[in-house]
Amino acid sequence: MSEETASNPKATAQAEADAAPAKAEAKKKEKEPAIEDKPFTEFIEQDFTPALKKALLGQGLKDVELTFKKDKLPLAGSSSSEEYWQVNGSLPQGGRQFNLYFLDEDISGKKAFSCSNGGKKPSIIESFMIDERKVNLDLMVLYTLQRLNGQKWLTKN
Repeated sequence: MSEETASNPKATAQAEADAAPAKAEAKKKEKEPAIEDKPFTEFIEQDFTPALKKALLGQGLKDVELTFKKDKLPLAGSSSSEEYWQVNGSLPQGGRQFNLYFLDEDISGKKAFSCSNGGKKPSIIESFMIDERKVNLDLMVLYTLQRLNGQKWLTKN
């Protein structure tokens, strides 16, 4: 009997040692991938566009239309035939529209912004989020709202 109890602690210790790596692997598997790791178009359509629309509605902008498509840069005087993915936003107040361009087809890549009033084509394109090393959904929405607020489209002076 004493021999059996002496071997049980070893068996228990071995079982615990075997279970430790399994627990560590289970913890790693439980962690969901970040939504920003989704394929580019899926992330923009399923996450960014709805989050931006919700944020704009929260700022009091009603009837906001957001579209996501691959198109040419809609700049006045531009003759480039190259197409880029872009989120187009239309605000009915004053025929305002803004465009967020993804030049590298990646949320961490080069991005640009343009806006216009009165339904006209934008005449200036500006770099967008150039200092951010780690881009996530919340930052993209925040920077877009900040840029629109800079145009005084969200609040007045």
